[in-house]
Amino acid sequence: MDIRFYNGRVLSMNGDLEVRPGEVWVQGNRIAYVGPEAGETEKKPSAWDREIDLKGNLIMPGFANAHTHSAMTFLRSFADDLPLQEWLGQQVFPMEAKLTGEDIYELSRLAVLEYLTSGITSNFDMYFQPEMIARASVDCGFRTVMVSSLNNFTSSLEEMEQEYLKYNNYHELICYRLGFHAEYTTSEELLKGVAALAEKYQAPVFTHNSETKREVEECIGRHGMTPTAYLDSLGMFQYGGGGYHCVHMTDEDIRIFRERGLTAVTNPGSNTKLSSGIARISHMLEDGVEIAIGTDGPASNNCLDMFREMFLVTGLAKLREEDAAAVPAQEVLKMAVRGGAHVMGLTDCGCLAPGKLADLIVIDLNQPNMQPVNNVVKNLVYSGSKQNVKLTMVNGKILYEDGKFFVGAEPEEIYENANRIIRRMTEK
Repeated sequence: MDIRFYNGRVLSMNGDLEVRPGEVWVQGNRIAYVGPEAGETEKKPSAWDREIDLKGNLIMPGFANAHTHSAMTFLRSFADDLPLQEWLGQQVFPMEAKLTGEDIYELSRLAVLEYLTSGITSNFDMYFQPEMIARASVDCGFRTVMVSSLNNFTSSLEEMEQEYLKYNNYHELICYRLGFHAEYTTSEELLKGVAALAEKYQAPVFTHNSETKREVEECIGRHGMTPTAYLDSLGMFQYGGGGYHCVHMTDEDIRIFRERGLTAVTNPGSNTKLSSGIARISHMLEDGVEIAIGTDGPASNNCLDMFREMFLVTGLAKLREEDAAAVPAQEVLKMAVRGGAHVMGLTDCGCLAPGKLADLIVIDLNQPNMQPVNNVVKNLVYSGSKQNVKLTMVNGKILYEDGKFFVGAEPEEIYENANRIIRRMTEK
């Protein structure tokens, strides 16, 4: 479809964070024009499929959710109030053993609905049965980058390589990255195999890294090094990659991230709920480390809400550093949009510019929490919420608008399927 968005405020994030009056044109799945009201010299389509009057509202690139476990929607508010290791061992792993492939498909669709209401246009998903995740995303029209969850108990190096080749040539909405669950769940033999695959394909690698103090201490006990230093010693990051959580990072860890061009994906909601700690975001920024934001899974967060994550990134950093100026809103918004697109390798996303993919959102500024409009960027980070998301477009298609979903299925059907799955799994 050819769609014209006009009479709005435009935050292109293409080089700066200035908000300017203007319009955006979408032709097919790409952005054709971003700028002031088009004059006679601009080449317009002979007819628009739709023209949307923004009425002064904001149009901007969508958020890139850089760490998710989408299908864990079935454990929302089920596995709570435990620290990470007990949470995994006592609640999560036993329930996950009951999942079927069709369960993962249905539960992933539920997560997509929530992403759309939060202005999220892409996610970086680590979970089992990638075929089901890919199917769910494609059927909904959503953009997903999958990453392997290889560990001692699931998958294999051979499967990961096959998946890497398959899903990087599967569909325009799907990509696949090399990865593994964590150092503490993956043998050294497997880790060396991952590093070899990274070398073979000159590919980045991603994993959970330094999420808890216990994880770091036990890794030092096993190898005499932190997880970051140990994985780097195996040649894991010759072609970049990143770590999820990155809470308990030493100065040496941060140096390795900077020198290897790694991205730290922070998950403040999950880390707060599981009492894992507060990441050294201010220090990472000062040292030039790339940072992105992820919600983590709906079992550990439990809300797939980028607005809440953005506020927590800056709020927790200010508390940690005892400095109200730490990690300003402008930096946080960059993490949520450009940082996520960067770590996922989505080079055609992360800004509004001609030729880029049409992954964008419309934010309702005509609500009490966004008034007065003193500073749009700060309003987004400090006072914005899901209630302000009017429209979410992925790949040139409107998937959510004014509370209605356009994902190929009715939300009530998806909700009922999710509840049916958890009822079956909890039956005595």
